[in-house]
Amino acid sequence: MRRRDFIYLSGLGAGTAMVANSAFGKSIYQEQLLTTIDVRAKKELADVALNTAKAKGASYADIRIGRYLNQAIVTRETRVLNVANSESFGVGIRVLADGCWGFAAGNTVTKEGVAKIAERAVAVAKANAKLGSKPVQLAPQKGYGEVSWKTPIERNAFEVPIKEKIDLLLTANAEAMKGGASFVNSTIFSINEQKYFASTDGSYIDQDIHRLYPNFQVTKIDQTMGAFETRAALSSPVGMGYEYLTPTESEKIGGVVTRYKNRYDMIEDIKNATKNAAEKVAAKSVEPGKYDLVLDPSHLWLTIHESVAHPTELDRVLGYEANYAGTSFLSLEKLKSGNFHFGSKNMNIVADKLQPGSLGLVGYDDEGVKTGKWDIVKDGVLVNFQAIRDQAHMLGLDHSQGCCYAQSWDDVQFQRMPNVSLQPGKDKLSVDDMIKNVEKGIYIVGNGSFSIDQQRYNFQFGGQLYYEIKNGKIVGMLNDVSYQATNQEFWNSLVAVCDERDYRLGGAFNDGKGQPSQSNAVSHGSSTARFNGVNVINTKRKIG
Repeated sequence: MRRRDFIYLSGLGAGTAMVANSAFGKSIYQEQLLTTIDVRAKKELADVALNTAKAKGASYADIRIGRYLNQAIVTRETRVLNVANSESFGVGIRVLADGCWGFAAGNTVTKEGVAKIAERAVAVAKANAKLGSKPVQLAPQKGYGEVSWKTPIERNAFEVPIKEKIDLLLTANAEAMKGGASFVNSTIFSINEQKYFASTDGSYIDQDIHRLYPNFQVTKIDQTMGAFETRAALSSPVGMGYEYLTPTESEKIGGVVTRYKNRYDMIEDIKNATKNAAEKVAAKSVEPGKYDLVLDPSHLWLTIHESVAHPTELDRVLGYEANYAGTSFLSLEKLKSGNFHFGSKNMNIVADKLQPGSLGLVGYDDEGVKTGKWDIVKDGVLVNFQAIRDQAHMLGLDHSQGCCYAQSWDDVQFQRMPNVSLQPGKDKLSVDDMIKNVEKGIYIVGNGSFSIDQQRYNFQFGGQLYYEIKNGKIVGMLNDVSYQATNQEFWNSLVAVCDERDYRLGGAFNDGKGQPSQSNAVSHGSSTARFNGVNVINTKRKIG
């Protein structure tokens, strides 16, 4: 999108026309990443769409005007492989008519264009109503008037010169190669969602959302053994600005390997990663059996994501959603019983769209609900699921929990998980103190491969780094480790969680769900946690 087109749109009046890019995005120049659209122009378009929808018979309507900006910088060893800036801009309109949903989207962002999209959405709803059985029950939602929200950032990643980012990545690569790496690649992904939501409830919500993800992977090949190992970055994708890449000693957690909280030191981490990859090549293979596991937040976030966050999505519970690893072993009956012991008393899981620095941090969700937090598991007992406006009544709620999201303007919004996190322990407990009490265990850092069944009940998880614990001490590195468990068996083996000093976020920058598939960014926090008597297998051994 050209700068003069933005200026033109900002002065939008009758007859003003602008045709934006397709849903897949188009390439733009670096300076275009810093332009915005005047909120008055967006409100004017929204009013046209909402009024048209009501005139055509909609009982409810909402519009999302979205501008989605992405930057990817990719390097390998001494080379820059790609620098890509892209933009996707358009309008999605959702309506209720005759008790059924209708949705339509388009990238002709003019008064005439949005009016036609609104008409099409109503026509879709009325066509759906001919086949529908039960009318949609939409939880009430007050209008907020004209409000705005921005991710609290210190340094906009799009304002950082590309050369500065490339210099950081190539410097990191050089450190890896100097340390003996065979291969290395590194990336920085930056995202800005400029989202405007308006509805017939009376909300006009303008949001400016930022996310960042620096990452790398180091590979070490041992030519004599014919073996290789990798180690990825211990960074996290974050809902922050470029300040995340400013190393800060107070945000580091020492130990057998350095881990990071709200600031990340890429150079330090890649030096450590290069050493770790070489150590992994020579590490002894694990002996299968029962172990006490000490799981770092950089690892545990993925286990939380797959075994707790996805199974508590209400649409999976009800069997409405089965894409990307199935439905759920949970049920409304288990919830209503009030005594379904998901885990031990140390398991306290909270859904939270307010956590600073998290990927799920927003002021309002994609159907205009102000975000908040709520318990999902309390003292080991299942107490709630995740629900949006048209699901709330199924849980006996009179309000949405504010976890509705669409990945782009041309996708219909639906239930997506908020940040779902294991709460830190209340008693003072450090990682070192936790390890001191383990006789036979494994300390796992970083996430790896996993598998989970179609009801998210039986699972297997690996990691990045594995350290053997004997008689309260780390005695060396292990390899070929993966643990297996059923969901309740695993979470009921949770015996301790470190205190809030160790609490950190991990997360998924691209979490898939739905068909057609949509991607969501979500964080999962925890402190280091101990699980007793978990079955560990050797992933290198073969049957026979």
